[in-house]
Amino acid sequence: MTDQTRLPLGGMSAETFLRDYWQKKPLLIRGAFPDFQSPLEPDELAGLACEDNVEARLVELEGPDKAWQVSHGPFDDETFARLGRKDWSLLVQAVDHYVPDVAELLEHFTFIPRWRLDDIMASFAPPGGNVGAHVDNYDVFLLQASGQRRWQLGDVMSEDAPIIDGIDLRILADFQVIRDQDWVLEPGDMLYLPPRVAHHGISQSEDCMTFSVGFRAPSMDEMVTSWADYLGEQLEESSRYHDPDLEASSDSALINDVTLARVREQMLAALDNPEQMAQWFGRTMTQVKYPDQLMPPATLASEDTLTRALEEGDLLEPAPGSRLAWHPQGERATLFVDGDGHACSPALARRLTGNRILDQEILLLEGAGALLVTLINCGSLRWVDEDEDLDDDDEFADD
Repeated sequence: MTDQTRLPLGGMSAETFLRDYWQKKPLLIRGAFPDFQSPLEPDELAGLACEDNVEARLVELEGPDKAWQVSHGPFDDETFARLGRKDWSLLVQAVDHYVPDVAELLEHFTFIPRWRLDDIMASFAPPGGNVGAHVDNYDVFLLQASGQRRWQLGDVMSEDAPIIDGIDLRILADFQVIRDQDWVLEPGDMLYLPPRVAHHGISQSEDCMTFSVGFRAPSMDEMVTSWADYLGEQLEESSRYHDPDLEASSDSALINDVTLARVREQMLAALDNPEQMAQWFGRTMTQVKYPDQLMPPATLASEDTLTRALEEGDLLEPAPGSRLAWHPQGERATLFVDGDGHACSPALARRLTGNRILDQEILLLEGAGALLVTLINCGSLRWVDEDEDLDDDDEFADD
């Protein structure tokens, strides 16, 4: 059951939010996070944007080469030194993968399935900084982390809504603000937006930072293609088109309705496999966004070393960016981790997906030792190092 005290919904229950707002209409939540203090400073964000393998973008309303210029990281000191004090935005994807205190914010959104959560993007902007009026194809919670940002909302836009030509961004050519959908957000305020609601956010009179909690929403094209690829790998070579009811035809080139009905029946029979679909969907929705982040240990673990470490008080946790889900299969279950499936007991699957920190009690569950070793050695689980400062301000300050 969801812990109601951790919900960032301004006193609204998860049930009410999901019934009345989720994928239906926007919601402004004043004081969603009371007395909020940003766990990330602008210098830290700039430091991340200078790192290899970190997805970062810089949007300048008037760039060196053209208006609405978009540049991609990694950046350097010279990049930030040339920027003025207004009219640009720095966007860094998946900051929760690098800053544990930012990742902790996701624990407030578990009233939505974890496999639906994507990551947290942080955007910093001095006064006037924005990325233009646009739409997203997924749900998003926009949490004001510091400063003020003005948000203006428009209508739900169709796929063919006209956009401005000749620039790097998909900015709406005709953005009409709805009269009562215009707010300035303070730190701790949050705005929920369903997919394809037009919106425009502009930094106000001081520097501001916004956290965008996004959700995975694969397109039908992506899902159909992925499902067909996965299913094709499971089908035997001998499973082929067949027509034992074939009748003689006066036109040998004709593809008639009987043939198409036969094809449809055979295709649907192959596609209608609920258990295979569960196996595919679990793997698909736990695919890691940045595979290079999963780092196997230099020395591979064994069950003996695992047991010894846990009994001595060491703790395990999912690696940054690692994704877990599970699916029951009668008396057994499949644990999905970072795009792979592992057979285990339902109790073990629940413990691994429900507890972010794992101690020696996990070893009491059937098959835990072998599965934990597998997950450690592929980089999906790691040891908690209590002496390591994962959020070292000095490192970023020197960048």
